[in-house]
Amino acid sequence: MTALDTIIRDNRTRNGAALPSICSAHPDVLTASLLLAEELDRPLLIEATSNQVNHQGGYTGMTPSDFIATLRKRAEALGTDADRLMFGGDHLGPQAWKHLAPEQAMQEARDMISAYVRAGFSKIHLDCSEGCAGEPAALTDAPAAARAAELAAVAEAAAADPAQLRYIIGTEVPPPGGARHDDEGIAPTPPERASATLIAHRDAFAAAGQQEAFGRVRGLVVQPGLEFAPAHVDRFDMSSPDHLSDVLAPYPDLCFEAHSTDYQYPEVFAELAKRNFAILKVGPALTFAWREALYVLSHIDSWMNGTAHISDLTEHAMTASAGYWKSHYHGDPAHQRLMRHFGLADRIRYYWAQPDVFVAVQDLRDRMNTTPPPMPVLAQYFDDRTIARAQSLPICFADALLVAHVQRALLPYYTGAA
Repeated sequence: MTALDTIIRDNRTRNGAALPSICSAHPDVLTASLLLAEELDRPLLIEATSNQVNHQGGYTGMTPSDFIATLRKRAEALGTDADRLMFGGDHLGPQAWKHLAPEQAMQEARDMISAYVRAGFSKIHLDCSEGCAGEPAALTDAPAAARAAELAAVAEAAAADPAQLRYIIGTEVPPPGGARHDDEGIAPTPPERASATLIAHRDAFAAAGQQEAFGRVRGLVVQPGLEFAPAHVDRFDMSSPDHLSDVLAPYPDLCFEAHSTDYQYPEVFAELAKRNFAILKVGPALTFAWREALYVLSHIDSWMNGTAHISDLTEHAMTASAGYWKSHYHGDPAHQRLMRHFGLADRIRYYWAQPDVFVAVQDLRDRMNTTPPPMPVLAQYFDDRTIARAQSLPICFADALLVAHVQRALLPYYTGAA
């Protein structure tokens, strides 16, 4: 039994707490996650997304083996237990190449899946929900399930020990790496649709001779009735009836997985756990929190050293290269400018690795680490709990404030944690 199996079994039999799935490659988010999991003595699930990390490098420039090596090295440097780490691949399908013809896109997906599994990723989200060139934007269950079964076969063949693989399936997913548009609606997955998705995948795996692989399916992605858009959050209705849990009755080893749980109220996560959502994805809310703290440090730096605010540089970077945000932020120029910096989709996260931005951020951190601000200045911007948490962390002053603010956003996912 894997660690993920134990978590799901506890959730199904005891209404246990859910496990947050950290979907981010941001170094400080990963540091925050590693240190918090160590503090709470909890397992840590880190996921890389197909457009972020893949066999071609993704937008981070990392292959799957690079990602795992980097994270293990970070865990070692921080003195945290690397054995608590679980590695997942999110949205592993043809999405990153959907502009290509289906067979070309699927070949890239096959190569990517193989690279993920050979690198040591064991939680594999098989997502073939989006169409490729010449196909509908969203595929129905049957073709999506057939492609998922095909990719499962690739994963099984690439694994040193296929028995360690665990699959997540489902077509009720948001697009990789982004929130929906502000004008889109939101509705929970109907139970009959969730059942149909499970049956379609069971049948497709059987048709592909992958019954053993289907026996390793552990999660179904469904929409619980929550989401976020660039300018607002669709809040989960705590009083809504639970129509979905009965879908899992014939599948004692399965749980639900919820995407886009970012920015929900803290009490939502425990309620989702009771409804068999054992895996809760979070990503943009954590890099959003990091950006909040960085902008605060830059305000303090401006007061202390007369420097320009870091947002001047990020604004220039985003307007000079609009590809990462243009299709996500709409409205007039003033609204777009606000969203570039404060939009909940947090598309600014794609710009922190740009060389000039990276150097400016590091210079800011160095100044704050060399000459920390007086406590009254710090207290103007950060509350006492964040300051106290930062002071307890085994890292430099400015780095600790950034990490502590991220941890405050992540802590509610560990239901029952202080």
